[in-house]
Amino acid sequence: MYYTVNGLVLREAAYKESDKILTLLTDEMGRMTVKARGVRRKNSPLRAGCQLLTYGEFTLYERKGYYTVNEVEPLRLFDGLRQDIELLSLGSYFAQLLETVSAEGQSDPEVLNLGLNCLYALEQLKRPQALVKAVFELRLLCLIGFAPRLEGCGRCGAPAASCFLLQEGILLCDSCKAGPSTGPREILSPGVLAVMRHIVSCEKKKLFSFTLSEPARRELAQVAERFLLTQLGQSFSALEFYKRLFPQVNGVAL
Repeated sequence: MYYTVNGLVLREAAYKESDKILTLLTDEMGRMTVKARGVRRKNSPLRAGCQLLTYGEFTLYERKGYYTVNEVEPLRLFDGLRQDIELLSLGSYFAQLLETVSAEGQSDPEVLNLGLNCLYALEQLKRPQALVKAVFELRLLCLIGFAPRLEGCGRCGAPAASCFLLQEGILLCDSCKAGPSTGPREILSPGVLAVMRHIVSCEKKKLFSFTLSEPARRELAQVAERFLLTQLGQSFSALEFYKRLFPQVNGVAL
């Protein structure tokens, strides 16, 4: 049986002499593992569409639960990312996150669209890496059920609150934060808190409709990364590689 899906290549691994095993995030079938036969040959018609971070229309042949790429039409190659090791390493982190939070057979087009929009913001819009990374991390958490509550104090409801608890995903006011220890926390500046509220609640087409100073971008990058790692409870090899390769302030290029 044949299926046609649009998908983003999250991972590629060499297999046998000339094949690849691909992990795709698709619009209709969620995460999928597929085989691309002969794709590593120079004259393979599948070659362009079966690269890491390529988004394409895949025609798949299914037999006994296994999928093979029959045809692929690249829809966006994101060549600008693959030609820049810094952007490629950050894009690879995005891909690893998408693979981690997605599930086989469970369609989640909003998660796929977020990944595509953030890759586009890096390649075409040339938005600062720290900013795109923070937007991706925070919005992804919202889409998978870990949205922070940023309206006011999560204990007493006071409107003025700036102490962000990374484990609980809530704010505390000055009075409540003086209570018993409640785990790792970040003190948010007014500008960063306003931007976090925007990222969490805005329409997707307005995700990048804000500006921040360089110090504020560093603060946002730090809190978004710490919040994500705390909520997911794991580390990511692609993130560690990115930070080792480019050890800027807070490990994020600005």
